[in-house]
Amino acid sequence: MKITTVYTRRGDKGMTDLVGGVRISKTDVRLEAYGTIDELSSHLGLLVALLSPEDAERPILLRIQNNLFNVGTHLATDQSQTPLYASARLPEGETAFLEQRIDDINATLPEPQGFVLPGGTVTAAQCHVCRTVCRRAERCIDALAEKAQVGEDIIKYVNRLSDYLFVLAKIINFNAGQQEIIWQNACK
Repeated sequence: MKITTVYTRRGDKGMTDLVGGVRISKTDVRLEAYGTIDELSSHLGLLVALLSPEDAERPILLRIQNNLFNVGTHLATDQSQTPLYASARLPEGETAFLEQRIDDINATLPEPQGFVLPGGTVTAAQCHVCRTVCRRAERCIDALAEKAQVGEDIIKYVNRLSDYLFVLAKIINFNAGQQEIIWQNACK
């Protein structure tokens, strides 16, 4: 799809178009949900840029970014007004794929020693940023699902994605020989 113009001026008064042309306020929870998915994809782009070109997770993260475009399209469709396009659906098996990847990574990690503070290498720290943005996206999607139709597969996928990003941050630190920082309860 070729984009012919970058600006339309249609959003200058705080309204925007959903898929199908329905107009809504830019402060609507639906916009917050798919806008946060877009933000997550941007953070994932930075994470990919921080990985070495031969890192095995790069194609997986690019696959996730592509899936997030589907998620965003799904969220940008008011299904009470517009039917879902094929591009608003996740490919079959993507949540199961993430679950398998989580299990594979977890199998190579040492036993957890406590709650992990986000950080370590710059790449792992960026992965933690992605995880927390993903969790915020999940909260926004749940808020949207309270008032509008959202596919269960979308909700499950975003939930599992944050779990994947957690273990990915751990394995990035582990592979770099970076000791994780464990939370120390100062109230003891």
